[in-house]
Amino acid sequence: MLKVIVDTNIVFSALLSSENTFRNELIFNEEDEFYTCRFLIVEIFKNKEKIKKLTKLEEEVLLETLHEILKRIRFYNEDLIDESHWKEAYRYCKEVDLKDIPFVALNLELDGHLWTGDEILKSHLKQKGFAKFFSPRKDS
Repeated sequence: MLKVIVDTNIVFSALLSSENTFRNELIFNEEDEFYTCRFLIVEIFKNKEKIKKLTKLEEEVLLETLHEILKRIRFYNEDLIDESHWKEAYRYCKEVDLKDIPFVALNLELDGHLWTGDEILKSHLKQKGFAKFFSPRKDS
C-alpha cells in the first residue's frame, strides 16, 4: 500500500477531466492511501468560480463531485510536518513554485509518492534527485 500525496492540480483535474481517470483513481483505488495538505481546501475555494465555469456544472453537482473525491483523501495538518522536511521541500521547490512546498514537505514527512500533474515541477524535482512519484494505473 502506497502513501500517495495528492497535490492541488490533481484534484482540479479530477473535477475538470472528461475522461475521469483522475477521479476514478481517487474514488475507486482502495489499494493506496491518499493524503493532502489542508492548504488544498484554500486553493479549491479560491478557484471555485473558475472551476464551476470550466466544468459547466451546477454548484450542487460540483460540490457533490468534490465531496466524492475528498472523502477518499486524508487531510494532514501542515503544523505537524517536521521543520527539516519544510527546509528540504523549500530547497526542492524554491526555483519552481512556492505553493508546492507543503505537498513536497508532506511527501517527505510520510515517505510517500507525490502525485502531481505539474510536469515542470516533476522535471525540476527529478533534476534535484527527488524520485518518488505516483502514476495512476492504466486500468483506472
